[in-house]
Amino acid sequence: MLCPMFAVVLVVGLGPLLVGAFPLDAPKKTCRLSQYGYPASSELMAVGKFKEYFESIMPPTDRKCSTRLFHRKWKPNELSVPDRLLLAEAELDLTVTVLAHPTIHRLAEMSQQPLAFLTQALEDLRGCVATEAPSHHPSGKLRHWLQKLETAKKTETANCLEFSTILNLFHVLNDLRCAAIPEQCT
Repeated sequence: MLCPMFAVVLVVGLGPLLVGAFPLDAPKKTCRLSQYGYPASSELMAVGKFKEYFESIMPPTDRKCSTRLFHRKWKPNELSVPDRLLLAEAELDLTVTVLAHPTIHRLAEMSQQPLAFLTQALEDLRGCVATEAPSHHPSGKLRHWLQKLETAKKTETANCLEFSTILNLFHVLNDLRCAAIPEQCT
């Protein structure tokens, strides 16, 4: 029979070691995108001013593309919620890449606020994809569009990608809204 004092010493001494050996489940990271459902008006105004500025300085000769990246026969509300996350992630990835490396030097300064906003949105979205849909396989519709996007990234000129992406900034924001607030996606 163990001495009661020895039992207390054993529990006090080994207790912390045992607790550390069996860690509690880490709290699940939550996906919080609601702020992108209704971006601040200052962010929307910055995006709008940037787009208008781009349209005013973009030479007409650089406005031709063989791929219509943002033309789809389906709407985001036809996709599952995980597909919407992947769609918004792919569009934001392209948009951030384009804005971070403008082909027209004068765009660099004007793009800073929209770029910061969209970069943060992309980081938050990637966190959501990692927690909400880590092993999700895109539907046929989305998979086809993602393949089209990857092909365009390899074959289209930087001017074409820039033109298509910037002219469709509000389209990208709408798809982000659909990912952020799925029940209000139209």
